[in-house]
Amino acid sequence: MEKTKVLYISQEITPYLPESKMSIIGRQLPQGIQEKGKEIRTFMPRYGCINERRNQLHEVIRLSGMNLIINDTDHPLIIKVASIQAARMQVYFIDNEDFFQRKHILHDAKKKYFEDNDERAIFFARGVLETIKKLRWSPDVIHCHGWITSLIPLYVKRAYKDDPMFSDAKIVYSVYNDGFSNVFDPNFSEKLRLEGIRDKDVDVVKNIPDFVNLSKMAINLSDAVIVGSEAINSDISSYLNTIEKPVLGFQAENYIDAYSDFYDKILSETYAEF
Repeated sequence: MEKTKVLYISQEITPYLPESKMSIIGRQLPQGIQEKGKEIRTFMPRYGCINERRNQLHEVIRLSGMNLIINDTDHPLIIKVASIQAARMQVYFIDNEDFFQRKHILHDAKKKYFEDNDERAIFFARGVLETIKKLRWSPDVIHCHGWITSLIPLYVKRAYKDDPMFSDAKIVYSVYNDGFSNVFDPNFSEKLRLEGIRDKDVDVVKNIPDFVNLSKMAINLSDAVIVGSEAINSDISSYLNTIEKPVLGFQAENYIDAYSDFYDKILSETYAEF
């Protein structure tokens, strides 16, 4: 019997970023799931504040070199990798000079969110999926952590739905208390467009592309949802009560066991296509 393959796409992972609820899960969950006999791959953005020398990041030449076009501009895709020896796991980093060389993560020193966070999220999502294609590693479960991963469900279920690397993958989206108050560029829904994406898929972010609507779009196109923070945005919490798909509530303890069982459940059950 083949091992279940789980792809982790995370906004934050410690020790590369400071410890937070999300970054600790990003570090411990893949190791725990791997120790349960599943196969894993892990991705995060290569933010400029990550010390490459200390963390021994190096470029993977065979995976780098592609250009991604966003809003009519070419952006070179650079892939780096590092190992967490204690966990016997590798972390792949999506890098680009325009989007990820700055010394702050999602906002500047004055707590002002970067105006191009929308394009950074697009680049990150597409960069991960194109890298998985090059790795020729077909995940059974794709588990997304943090709003910067919120476009993964849209792209997997629409733009890449006929790609054999992703056609059978189940997407789990974790909702965290990682909201932001600003609104993306009014043209965000157009920047997102790739072949296969329909108007109704992006309608929710067309008029007000903010954190709540971005989260709703991700939830709409995921197979299942996990509440990753003890307290989450009240609008999103209410929205979760209206959806007809599996939702795993916040797990204070033993979350690795609970998540592993949840993966097995969604892989064994068939849900209506959306």
